[in-house]
Amino acid sequence: MSRGSQLPLGDRLAAGPRGLTSTLAQLPPLRLLLNALARLPLSGHHAVIGLPYLWLGLFFLVPFVIVLKISFADQLIAQPPYSSLVDLATEGYISLKLNIGNYTFLGSDPLYFNAYLKSVEIAFCSALICLVIGYPMAYAMARSDPAWRGVLLMLVVLPFWTSFLLRVYAWIGLLNNNGIINNVLIGLGLIQEPIVMMRTNFAVYVGIVYSYLPFMILPLYSTLEKMDLTLLEAAEDLGCRPLKAFFTITLPLSMPGVIAGFSLVFIPALGEFVIPDLLGGTETLMIGKVLWDEFFSNRAWPIASAVAIAMLSLVVVIMAVQKMLAKHAEASQ
Repeated sequence: MSRGSQLPLGDRLAAGPRGLTSTLAQLPPLRLLLNALARLPLSGHHAVIGLPYLWLGLFFLVPFVIVLKISFADQLIAQPPYSSLVDLATEGYISLKLNIGNYTFLGSDPLYFNAYLKSVEIAFCSALICLVIGYPMAYAMARSDPAWRGVLLMLVVLPFWTSFLLRVYAWIGLLNNNGIINNVLIGLGLIQEPIVMMRTNFAVYVGIVYSYLPFMILPLYSTLEKMDLTLLEAAEDLGCRPLKAFFTITLPLSMPGVIAGFSLVFIPALGEFVIPDLLGGTETLMIGKVLWDEFFSNRAWPIASAVAIAMLSLVVVIMAVQKMLAKHAEASQ
């Protein structure tokens, strides 16, 4: 045994982080784990590759398994508000109870189908608006002076320096009946009565587009910035007009960026909760709000878990389609 491990516990802890690390390494469970890992033929390469998988396993796979387990449970008025799936029956038998009624209930109640449909509609339209706004911005950034590109990129990511929640609250002050926009329009004499913008789908679209527009611009800029400009020069020499060259050369070559940006906006907007809750009204029925109500208002954890699993399945299908389209776009190039 080393001399450091023979020191009293207080002295080892007083030695700082190094002493604390050595103390933890001497604990029996960690010592067994370290000895087992030392016997494995692992290298630094394996450790670098294994860390992302460990991260995904801890913060995605484990929560997913827990939610999946709750989705097959029965709702109880207890703490926690769901039943156990495994029961120890008589004579030493173990019974497994899986309640698929939570999933059939989603199909029987039109509330959940309408919420899914409305979420897909809002997410798709928001991603489309982000594409219409973000493509010209990304194109202008990619064709700008290289000395200014860093500044333009910083301006795109500048909103991320402030809290997402604060940025959404700022739109409340802008869109209210007595907000800045209505006060300016009334002061200019353009309107007589305030325009109702808060608690509408318009406010939800404004909030989502504003919040997720950088996720559309950045992949588009990355794709357009790497494009070979000699192709456009060759097309111009052959008599191709700029608009036709854009649709026949630039747009097809930028499709990987379009697909990536569309996915980066569509997928998180599909499960958005904060923006519809703060800016939307009663007619803005999105699945994120329904999920929140089932978990915290109704305390129907099994139903809420089934809603979450169904939404995750929808996202997986969308991601598979996106991957297929991206491969097709790369192959066509």
